[in-house]
Amino acid sequence: MKFPMDKPALYATSASELSLSGEDLQGLMVEVLTRGVPFRFRATGWSMAPFIRNGDIICISPIANNDPSIGEVVAFTQPETNKLIVHRIIGKQGASYIIQGDNAPECPDNHVPQENLLGRVTSIEREGKRISLGLGPERYIIAYSSQPGWFLQVLLRIAKTFRNKALRINE
Repeated sequence: MKFPMDKPALYATSASELSLSGEDLQGLMVEVLTRGVPFRFRATGWSMAPFIRNGDIICISPIANNDPSIGEVVAFTQPETNKLIVHRIIGKQGASYIIQGDNAPECPDNHVPQENLLGRVTSIEREGKRISLGLGPERYIIAYSSQPGWFLQVLLRIAKTFRNKALRINE
């Protein structure tokens, strides 16, 4: 039996899995997270590849009173479309976050307000194995390298370091 993919569907796929999409998935996630309970679901799409792939099981935990930091992967509702998205925080501007998919460098989700953040990704499972790459300390490197002009900033810092060392040698 085929299920329509053009609209949100609610159907059982196995004894332990319920398939939700679109607003249904988002609504259930919000209800679960507001009760302080983590929410697990199967990710769709490739915007976070290679760290989160299509079909991976991800666990979203409530943000609670601990604001997310640069490098963390968060679930949020996109302000313009109200769609559920899971992407990485690459910066902060005032009270808003700059969020971007690891595999979507050309289209950051600019200025996502704190109230649109639903939770943070705390675990990833792929083919029954836990994946931690992209959620550990390397998340900072991933986030900073995703920022526009990061390579130029690195080159300028290297040049400044060499210049300062050259000045010290000449003194």
